[in-house]
Amino acid sequence: MKQANARKAELKTAYKLSPPPAGIVVIRHIASGRALIEASRNPAGLLNRHRFQLGFGQHRYAALQADWRRDGAAAFDCAVVATLEPSSDPAVDADAELAALLARHLQGCARGAANSYL
Repeated sequence: MKQANARKAELKTAYKLSPPPAGIVVIRHIASGRALIEASRNPAGLLNRHRFQLGFGQHRYAALQADWRRDGAAAFDCAVVATLEPSSDPAVDADAELAALLARHLQGCARGAANSYL
C-alpha cells in the first residue's frame, strides 16, 4: 500500500513539473467561417477560458459573443489545432517558435478580414 501511495506522489510531482505543450487555438463559427486564432503556452486552458467567457456573455470580442448568443455553442468548432512540445534545449526560443506557428495559421485570416473575429 505504501508503494502505491509513493508511486502516486511521484507521478503527481512529475505531472506538476512538466509544462503543457504550447499551441494554437481556433474557435470557428461553422456557418460563417469566421475564426478567432490565438497562440498560448497552455492552449487547453485558453480554450477553457474562451468557452467560459462566451458561456457567461463576457467575451472581449463582441462579434464572436453575438454569434455565440445567436447560434449557440453547437454552431462553433473549438479546437487546439497545433502544438509545440516543450524542448529540453535551453537555447530554443519557445516564444519565437510559437509566434512563427501562429503566423502560419493566421495566413488568410488576418486582423480585420471578413473571416476573422480579430
